[in-house]
Amino acid sequence: MAKNIMEYETVDLDEESKSVVILDQTKLPGKAELIKLHTAKEIWDAIYLLKVRGAPAIGVAAAFGIYVLAGQAAEKETDFDSFYKEFKEQKDYLDSARPTAVNLSWALNRMDRVCRKAHEEGKSIAQIVEILGREAREIKGEDIRVCKAIGENGLSLLKPGDGILTHCNAGQLATCKYGTATAPIYLGQERGYGFHVFADETRPLLQGARLTAYELHSSGVDVTLICDNMSAMVMRNGWVNAVFVGCDRVAANGDVANKIGTSVVATVAKRYGVPFYVCAPTSTIDLNTPSGNEIKIEQRPEKEVTEMWYKEPMAPAGVKVFNPAFDVTDNELITAIITEHGIARAPFAESLKEMKNSQAL
Repeated sequence: MAKNIMEYETVDLDEESKSVVILDQTKLPGKAELIKLHTAKEIWDAIYLLKVRGAPAIGVAAAFGIYVLAGQAAEKETDFDSFYKEFKEQKDYLDSARPTAVNLSWALNRMDRVCRKAHEEGKSIAQIVEILGREAREIKGEDIRVCKAIGENGLSLLKPGDGILTHCNAGQLATCKYGTATAPIYLGQERGYGFHVFADETRPLLQGARLTAYELHSSGVDVTLICDNMSAMVMRNGWVNAVFVGCDRVAANGDVANKIGTSVVATVAKRYGVPFYVCAPTSTIDLNTPSGNEIKIEQRPEKEVTEMWYKEPMAPAGVKVFNPAFDVTDNELITAIITEHGIARAPFAESLKEMKNSQAL
């Protein structure tokens, strides 16, 4: 019997082959294929080409990736300075794959700190690599615990039978389990809440159609797929009681960067009085970024709009294309930001800072 998609590990580590193992999301929903990544280029490509995607999953993949690469460096370098020079070069290279998602740099910087601390404690290079492996596995374990906690906090805002709209994929396929925006849905499903979910298809890469609708449907959730431009109709009809989305970066003032189209959904939700909730691990809160204006937005290839998913190009040859991967949702459109440590509300500059500070204690 074929495995249900929810039984696959999104990101894993194969110690025997010293490789990062990912579920190739570019092949879904047609084919569930696990691929092994051994080199820095393979790991970078997997992140950039969205074979692994979703801020938490990217962070886990990066942590496993730099651990694998550190092991390779340890086989060549006998002194720490030479080892760390290569480690830092590989870290910076992986960090360049996707600039908007803060979890990528967060995980790599965390691994960097662990590496330097172990050296300061007099550990050998072999011991440092072993410590890096433990830290990478802990990052994955934390992701699972964080997502479940976000789910519990999000579920407290819902009631049985609610209609929920979500955009892009902030589901299990974007994390290691539960997802962020889908975590309340999955916990509610386990507890008989009977939610009905509307999933935006999410142009141009169709993460909502290919991934969110796929995993929710596979889990038995009552899900309806809609085009992005149908969100206003389902909200106007009164079919949506709450919007839940994930995010890739939260600025200090509560502006959030998420998949392109999120700000449109937030604007429509404001118009129809539907609560708009952002589900964000505290690792995505970036207090060093004052507002959404300072968030670097990744630009994607033109062919994603003009050619991808079509047998023939569906736009005039040579036409100019604007293809940002993300947009910024202004904090005034956000009802609350749900984290593993609680629910932040306006004024976000105060609530987010307090949440991050309490986490550091």
